[in-house]
Amino acid sequence: MKKKHWRALQRAYLVMLFSFLYLPIAVMAVFSFNESKSRSVFTGFTLDWYKSLFSNSMILDALALSLVIAVISAVISTVLGTMAAIGISSMDRRSRLIISNLSYVPIVNPEIITGVSLMLLFVAYQSFAAWANSEMGSAVLPEAIFGWPTLLIAHISFCLPYVIFNVSPKLRQMDVRLYEAALDLGCTPKQAFFKVVLPELMPAILSAFLICITYSIDDFIISYFTCGTLQTLPIAIYSMTRKKVSPEINALSTIMFLAILAIILITNFMDSRQYHKDQQKH
Repeated sequence: MKKKHWRALQRAYLVMLFSFLYLPIAVMAVFSFNESKSRSVFTGFTLDWYKSLFSNSMILDALALSLVIAVISAVISTVLGTMAAIGISSMDRRSRLIISNLSYVPIVNPEIITGVSLMLLFVAYQSFAAWANSEMGSAVLPEAIFGWPTLLIAHISFCLPYVIFNVSPKLRQMDVRLYEAALDLGCTPKQAFFKVVLPELMPAILSAFLICITYSIDDFIISYFTCGTLQTLPIAIYSMTRKKVSPEINALSTIMFLAILAIILITNFMDSRQYHKDQQKH
């Protein structure tokens, strides 16, 4: 009897936990189809808010900017972070520990500090450029630096540690003898890396890439301090919610949630399929 009560309690706890996590998203999705702008009463089903969303140029421009910045920053961060993780893994134990701890600091560092520090760095650079121009006798002032370059650099800077954080454990798990065996069998170091090391790291690299895209699209605070006159999607949504939450935001958020959910399910399916293949080989 006690065992039955314990199982019932476990199930009730899981239901409460997942309700707490996903019920707000479900409510948002339902109200994205609400006929009226009411946030408390569902008056009828409609697709008008989705139609309105795809005709709203401000949201679409912000979404396009966020997606482009996310993809570019994720690609650069994944490449640089993977190279950094490989470099860190080849260091001696003491150096590896120091560098690893330093690379994890930006993850636990509050975003407000990262955003303000990056903003001050870019302002200092612009001031230095203005001073250098005046020293050279040029009357032309440097252009405003905030915009695409600063936004991209900022996103790379906070995505990079997550790549190192994901790839480094996979490197520690990998059997070094595989790489050495490839060299003994006639591979060059470059061939051994691309044929042996890279396939072993690929699940971690793909996971890091998806995390970078998610964090980049989601970021508000750091982008707010470094975007200049540009508007990423979170900033555009914030500017709209200062007046009133439009059902268009519900529609956009529902689409983004479903897209991210699809990516996660596809990734997990591919990982599971690869795992079963590896199990069959062994």
